[in-house]
This record gives sequence, C-alpha cells and structure tokens, in this order.
Amino acid sequence: MSNRNYNRGILHADFDAFYAAVEQRDFPELRNRPVVVGGSPSRRGVVASASYESRKFGIKSAMPTSTALRKCPEAVVVSPRFVVYREVSRQVMEVFRDITPLVEPLSLDEAYLDVTHLISENISPPQIAKKLKQKVLSKLGLTISVGVASSKSVAKIASGINKPDGLTIVRPGGEIPFLYPLPVEILWGIGPKTSAKLHLLSIDTVEDLASQPMEILSGIFGSNATHMKEISNGIDTTPVITQRERKSISSETTLLVDTSDAEDLSEIVMRLSGYVAESLLKKNMRGQTVKLKLKRSDFTVLTRQKTIPEKVQISSEIAEFALELLSFELENTDEKYRLIGVGVSGFATSENLQDEMQLRFEGL
Repeated sequence: MSNRNYNRGILHADFDAFYAAVEQRDFPELRNRPVVVGGSPSRRGVVASASYESRKFGIKSAMPTSTALRKCPEAVVVSPRFVVYREVSRQVMEVFRDITPLVEPLSLDEAYLDVTHLISENISPPQIAKKLKQKVLSKLGLTISVGVASSKSVAKIASGINKPDGLTIVRPGGEIPFLYPLPVEILWGIGPKTSAKLHLLSIDTVEDLASQPMEILSGIFGSNATHMKEISNGIDTTPVITQRERKSISSETTLLVDTSDAEDLSEIVMRLSGYVAESLLKKNMRGQTVKLKLKRSDFTVLTRQKTIPEKVQISSEIAEFALELLSFELENTDEKYRLIGVGVSGFATSENLQDEMQLRFEGL
C-alpha cells in the first residue's frame, strides 16, 4: 500500500499507567511490584493510577484504596506527586511537538498528533509512530501505546488495544474490519447506562450498532445519533485542535468525616478559594462566575454558581461569593456533606484585562 493512501495520518498516544509508571521509573525498588498511586485508605482515598502488576488483581482507577488493598494486600500505596506528573507531561508534549506542531493534549497522559503533512513516499504514519515511541522511551524512560489511523476516533480506540507499550495500526480501508468485532462500549460516548440500554436491544458489538436504522439510534442517542452511526463505521473528520480554551479552574476535597457544620465547611471553602486564586494568578486570569460543588452523604452532587459584574482573581473575592452560595445551601437543610469544591469560570486573559482597563480609562 502506498503511503499516499493515507488521506490523513492521526496518532493517538497514551501513556501506560502514567502516574504509577513515573513512580516505578523514579524509584527502582517499585519496579515489577503492584503499585497503587492514590489516597490513604484511612481517609477514604481512591486509586488514581494502578500499575499493570496491580491490575492483575482487579485493581482499577477510581476504586477506593481500601478495596484495592483487600484485592492485593501486598500492593504498595504511593501518594501522588502531581507536580512531578505535570512536569513529565510537559516534557512529553515537547517530544510530541518535536515530531509535529499539530498536537492536541487530552489530559496529562494522552494526546492526538496530526502527522498528515509529514507523509511522503518514504515516510508513513506507522513509521512516525515507531519513532515517537522510541523518542519517548529514550528521553523519558517511559512507554506509550500508540494508535495509528486516518481519524481521531479510530486512532484512540486503536491505542488501547495492545497495552502496555502497544502499537496498533489501522490502515485506510481497514476501519470496518477493525471496528465491527469490538464490543460496543469501546465507542466514545457510550457509558454504563447507554451500554445497558444497547444490550437490552441485543446491540452488543460495533457492527450491531452500525447496522441499526436511524430511528432506533435516534431513540437512544437523540441528536447525537448521526455521529454515533458515523464513528461506528469509522467515519470521523474532526480535526486535531492544537489549543483549547480553559473553561474553569477549580479545587475540591473529600472530607475525612461527613459533616453539616457550617463553620467547618466555611473554613474549607476559604482554603479552596485560596488554591483557586493561586492558579488564577499564575495564569494571569480572572473569572466572572464562582461555582460551589457539594456532594452529600448519599452521593447526591449539587452545583451552585453566581455570575458577578466584576471579574475576580484574589482569594477573598472568590471566598466571598462561594461562602454566599454555601450559606444559601445550608439555610434550609441539615444534610451532611462528604465533598466540597470551589471553582471559577467565565475567564478573561491578561490581554482581555488590558482591553477592559483601556475602555474604563477612556470612559473616565
């Protein structure tokens, strides 16, 4: 097959058990051992990342750490080092951008790369993917799994097929043979609830979904039905987006003991407001909407927000409005809460602020 048959060359690069892999890289004594990166089991912590050695015992991300230790008592629990993970992520994104400037980060540990412009008679997307894996391993000492395809959706599915340290190539024209046998849950946008509905209709594989008439899919997916029909057939023309606008900055914490005490909750709100303010200051950003998130003892999640005339940035400003929202919530209830969060959205960058200041000056 000629490389010219690739109308697009899209890679999806995904780290293998990112946080745990960084810990095993930095601390050799953890290598080949079941490692769990997460919070303390005595504080209702959860698993943020599980090494492949620990996954053999059924340990998964988001599982309570106490459950993980019951499944594998010899697992080593390591506290997360998010500052380190962010730095490693920055380094790997630099490696990606050494290959192509068209990089779309999805999180700290995964990204899309568009390498279409690099394709020639002598250079193919699979060759570029192999080079990428080698560069990440040699420069950072970590493995990544890469999916290669002509679209983002197929490349992302492919990257998860042969983990860890995998390379899965779906050549142009091979999308349907690749996708159709796979379980329907592999498609992005199908969560547990939708999956249960599909199985009740005997829609178990991607092929089953692709063969459904539009009226059936519309009843399940609503306005998203056409998109689901297309991606189940390997059709996806969405571009790699190199820059995304940050929608919100927030901080939240799970409480050691559920509480309805207004004073305790207020102290936490003020502390979280400080964390959010620190992030805003570092990024030279201000926000016009303050948000409060609360999770009750029964796991009901509540979100309250207030949009204000003047954009906020400093801790006292954020706390003022977050405490107002908290007071309103506590006014008519004696519910206990297990999680609380504070966030800011509706951003202006420093450039926006300069424009605002200029307008205000001219209006004087």
